[in-house]
Amino acid sequence: MKYAFFDAKPYDKPSFEKYGREQGVEFKFFETKLTRDTAMLAEGCDGVCVFVNDTVDAETIDKLFSLGVRAVALRCAGYNNVDVKHAYGKLHIFHVPAYSPYAVAEHAIALLLTSIRRIHKAYIRTKDFNFSLSGLTGFDLHGKTVGVIGTGRIGRVFIDICRGFGMKVLAYDKYPSENSGIDYVSLDTLFEKSDIISLHCPLTEETHHLINENALSRMKKGVTLINTSRGALIDAEALLAGIKSRHIGAACLDVYEEEADIFFEDFSGHIVNDDILARLISMPNVIVTSHQAFLTEEALSNIAETTVMNIKKFAEKGYCDNELCYRCGKTESCKAKRQKCF
Repeated sequence: MKYAFFDAKPYDKPSFEKYGREQGVEFKFFETKLTRDTAMLAEGCDGVCVFVNDTVDAETIDKLFSLGVRAVALRCAGYNNVDVKHAYGKLHIFHVPAYSPYAVAEHAIALLLTSIRRIHKAYIRTKDFNFSLSGLTGFDLHGKTVGVIGTGRIGRVFIDICRGFGMKVLAYDKYPSENSGIDYVSLDTLFEKSDIISLHCPLTEETHHLINENALSRMKKGVTLINTSRGALIDAEALLAGIKSRHIGAACLDVYEEEADIFFEDFSGHIVNDDILARLISMPNVIVTSHQAFLTEEALSNIAETTVMNIKKFAEKGYCDNELCYRCGKTESCKAKRQKCF
């Protein structure tokens, strides 16, 4: 089993090499991202292993298929960068539905605490031996209302942490979790009553720009937004306008709408051409991290192990429990996963 591994980073290789050796999967590591132009690198491989900013569109899929590639192993949960419909009948797509919900949920809380307690500003000050407290006043989380959009594994862990702080939790999910004890409300209610809003839902056509100018206008003045899911859940231009008008109190972003050509790379010696991102980063009440919420030792190990086992099972059985099926229209919850999808 030979897989072309795109967008490879130093922290990816140890775990994938370890589990690959154990299960007989050989990875060819490429630093470049997968696109229609780089697909040729996968020639002679059984499949490709890709991440969130690789492009698996129709043209790329056709190119891979013509090269004899038959599988795409996503080393992430989200698959908005994959044309699953076009892949049907050509490439089998499988993902890692859960690697460490704790990693992402804890990072969301870390961003929140850093922002509201001005920890990042205090750190910079004390490096210069400035121990003034002026401008560092925050607010208690205890007693505040947090709105959680998306109550999958990550969302539920985030809710548990918030409850530990003594926060009131409101939630919205298109498919509410039954008997969970979660207080589900409408989106309108969540927007109107939440002091803090955290996004933990997938990016789909329906959720694209879920947070837009209209949604922002319905939120409390001074609301804090957290996004550790997918950048395009938030309309970045509308967010910037909300911050400039002082309606949005703070934004904690681990993802960004146009991150594909920026995140995971070092541009410290260059001028970044994305004016919206540059302006967001310049705002004193915005914290941006570079899609690192998943980045823990435990999560990296789980991602590699699950990805390799997906590859092995597909090679042996012709199907995989974590395959994204388009045939039945239930991409993740297909009931026929114990047989070949096509």
